[in-house]
Amino acid sequence: MEDYGRFLALLVSALLVGFLSVIFSLVWVFHYREGLSWDGSMREFNWHPVLIITGFVFIQGIAIIVYRLPWTWKCSKVLMKFIHAGLNTTAMILAIFSMVAVFEYHNASNIPNMYSLHSWIGLTAVIFYSVQLFSGFAVFLLPFAPVSLRTAVMPIHVYSGLTIFATVIATALMGITEKLIFSLRSNPAYSESPPEATLVNCLGVLLVIFGIFILWMVSRPYWKRPPEENTKALLTTGGTPEGTEAESTMTDGGNADESDLRINSEAARKQNLKLDEAGQRSTM
Repeated sequence: MEDYGRFLALLVSALLVGFLSVIFSLVWVFHYREGLSWDGSMREFNWHPVLIITGFVFIQGIAIIVYRLPWTWKCSKVLMKFIHAGLNTTAMILAIFSMVAVFEYHNASNIPNMYSLHSWIGLTAVIFYSVQLFSGFAVFLLPFAPVSLRTAVMPIHVYSGLTIFATVIATALMGITEKLIFSLRSNPAYSESPPEATLVNCLGVLLVIFGIFILWMVSRPYWKRPPEENTKALLTTGGTPEGTEAESTMTDGGNADESDLRINSEAARKQNLKLDEAGQRSTM
């Protein structure tokens, strides 16, 4: 891998920032917001920020970069597909539970649902993430989709995945700000920068930094999973080079078919050279 040291530093930094974000969310709800429960009270609502930050931000971010980890390049491509899909499924389940916690708390407290911009964009992100997950299963994980379909869908899969991830972080920032405004109206007020407000503002900064690290790592072309390794992994599991035309990861599949073309062209060129040499020897 080119510039392995920088990649490792960014990876460790991203994991540290993401882990701190989860810790900050737990400190927030336990120290300032009465803790966690599932009884229709405010403690049930507190599951919402914890599960969103843990699943929809942190775990989804890891799922995005899992194909970039160089020590996984020798693993079977099928195994990496299941890991990628498993992480995204876990994130989806946690996001659904977080939504249930909000709706149950609102209904128990007679609070209207779906009235804020945060709720609109948040629900939209969950819906599109569900579509992304199920379409990814159907097209890239199951063996029924043709290679041409995988190649056509891959750019959409990549773009929509990264867009959803960025949207989730933006929605989380809106949500924690909205919660502070509602909760800190007086004694102390949000404008007075009490410790809770400072903690949650720092949490927001951590979420932004985590998103920047993930998007930076995933946008560097020289940190992609090498196509040659993908081909070797498929061959060792009984696959064919044609399978590399559609990488199932959210970020690393766009150049698989180009790799096959280069491999096939190189093989054809070598074969032509051998034929030319044989012809020249036969005429001497």
